[in-house]
Amino acid sequence: MRQEHWADLDVCISGGVDRRGGGEGPLVVLLHGFGAPGDDLVALGPYLKVPEEVRFVFPAAPMKLTEVFGNACAWWMLDLERITRARELGQWEELSQEVPRGLAPARTRILDFLAVAKEQLTVPSGSIVLGGFSQGAMLATDIALHSDIQLAGLVLLSGTLIAKQEWLTRLPDRKGLPVFQSHGTADPILAFSAAQELRLHIQNAGLPVQWVEFQGGHEIPFQVLEYLGSFLRSVLYPVSKQ
Repeated sequence: MRQEHWADLDVCISGGVDRRGGGEGPLVVLLHGFGAPGDDLVALGPYLKVPEEVRFVFPAAPMKLTEVFGNACAWWMLDLERITRARELGQWEELSQEVPRGLAPARTRILDFLAVAKEQLTVPSGSIVLGGFSQGAMLATDIALHSDIQLAGLVLLSGTLIAKQEWLTRLPDRKGLPVFQSHGTADPILAFSAAQELRLHIQNAGLPVQWVEFQGGHEIPFQVLEYLGSFLRSVLYPVSKQ
């Protein structure tokens, strides 16, 4: 693994022929969740069992939360108490309609970052999978729906529905884009029912969804990694090397 600073973001790079991003293989970009350190998802790579030429990049969010969470950061600030209250009272609809104040700047940052990553790593056209966990999954979805960047797939790990009207309007523009979505049935932070609603909207817009639900909370269990690895192989190598 190596570390770089691209488009004002710290990034960890792994995989590839030298395990440091070398070669010209496909690229998987994973965005961490709220309150996690920037390298939170780096350890997932080896468990996905993809061809060694596949590269992984893990950018760290610019907002530092050191005073509250220690070595952690975020793509935008969240009101965790409000989210917990909405989950307890079953009031997700109001939250799903809101467009977080920091969402657009975060989207711009990652689009700038992706442009640099594509240039620095010489990524083949159409060989990028974008995804994330929790807040990172929300940001990945928003980026896919607000840009024309060519993607091989979209990965949503324990994400949820936000900016509802914007997303529903834009989803049909991504018809045919393969989506991997997982969520725990006992997620104590982001309601399982909200993830199911997001899946329904994605499917109705014509995006094929591989849905993986599991008996667990706000996490990425091994069984999800097994299915995710299969998904990555299928979208990055639709004919060979699966």
